[in-house]
Amino acid sequence: MASSRRDLAVRASVDQGLLSPAEPVVALLDTAGIRASAAALTSAFAAVTDAPVLHAFAVKACPLVPVLRLLHEAGLGAEVASPGELALARAAGIPAARTVLDSPAKTPDELRQALALGIAVNADNLQELARLDVLVAAAPTASPLGIRVNPQIGAGSIGALSTATATSKFGVALRDEGARKALVQACLERPWLTRLHTHTGSQGVPLALMAEGVGEAYALAEEINHAAGRRQIDTLDIGGGLPVDFHSDEEGPRYAEYARLLADTVPGLFDGRYGLVTEFGRSLLAKHGTVLARVEYTKTSGGRPIAVTHAGVQVATRTVYAPEAWPLRVLAYDSGGRPRTGDVTVQDVAGPACFAGDLLATGRELPLLHPGDVVAVPDTGAYYFAHPYAYNSLPRPGVHGFTVTEKDGGGGDSGAGDGAGGHGGGAGDGDGGSDGDGIVTFTTVREPQTLAEIVAESGGAHADALVR
Repeated sequence: MASSRRDLAVRASVDQGLLSPAEPVVALLDTAGIRASAAALTSAFAAVTDAPVLHAFAVKACPLVPVLRLLHEAGLGAEVASPGELALARAAGIPAARTVLDSPAKTPDELRQALALGIAVNADNLQELARLDVLVAAAPTASPLGIRVNPQIGAGSIGALSTATATSKFGVALRDEGARKALVQACLERPWLTRLHTHTGSQGVPLALMAEGVGEAYALAEEINHAAGRRQIDTLDIGGGLPVDFHSDEEGPRYAEYARLLADTVPGLFDGRYGLVTEFGRSLLAKHGTVLARVEYTKTSGGRPIAVTHAGVQVATRTVYAPEAWPLRVLAYDSGGRPRTGDVTVQDVAGPACFAGDLLATGRELPLLHPGDVVAVPDTGAYYFAHPYAYNSLPRPGVHGFTVTEKDGGGGDSGAGDGAGGHGGGAGDGDGGSDGDGIVTFTTVREPQTLAEIVAESGGAHADALVR
């Protein structure tokens, strides 16, 4: 189980010195879990359709090149939304034919590069279509071209992640006066416009609302094709957005459940007339990442125990600034990396940044933490440590993939095999072995940031620039 692998990895990170006083915060990625999620996604859609499906991982969820390479090897492509994300996907070896460019603010140069490479492009609005008119006329392209639509069907529980509201900044708003008619006409005038793209939102959006958004895009495709008298729209990009359960080790809604819901709600989607693109991100990675941090000090304030750790706003920005929308679990381990036991005590778990709100958890019931203990913050494989926030010039932590194999060498999971700096070592329960014993191997995904790199990024080479 993933939780057993996590416990082994925590212990091994301490035993092997990956987490230490010198490196008091690190991030771990469970490569077996990532592979399992990718396989679950591809098999879920294969079970409901024979049509071609490109599962394009949303790079923004975890912009780390070795992760993108691992997902590519597992059969996934990439959805990118900036020149930087495109560069990461290309560095990971993801072919142009398996890459999709989405962004509400693409520059002419970005569009020109994408068309030259043959990358699929989803225009965000009618003004962008006018730019594409010029570029398509100027040079032939192999890029599939589409346009994003906003079905305006409402929000989930997190407004910032709900992208199909009446006033969302994304796509052509289908219910605005005259918009649908204008969009149909725009497609009829552009035979090269062969895709529709929609995305209702992600965390906090119920599956039924997501399926409703897909249904709206499907209905529009049918309308366009009827008006054209041919199958002009041949592919539907249905976005991603499967929510994640941050309250337990359960994976929450599963891809098979969502695929079956789509098959029931929009049956024509899977009858073979349309190719499909998905853009899942958080749901593929979140459950397979864990932040580990040492407890530096413990104290009490107002009678409440506080554990001051090295993980806070710099690796869990959303949780610190919006704790009600983004609660995270905190797991307690002793200084040897073993699950801590003892009486449960209500306590705060704080980060290292210099503002009062830098808290991972407030009033959380945990075994009382002590200096030198380890806290683990699971479910952080997407949008957390892969997106470090440079508050207080705190360094980016190192990120390491891990694999677990049985001590006899059989029945374990395989590694990413793509990073640098592997480390191997055993992690048992310290009591002569148990069913959970295994050998944990770490592989570097991202080196920890050095102080010299912080200075360089902060204009260190230009120290006299303002005083000359």
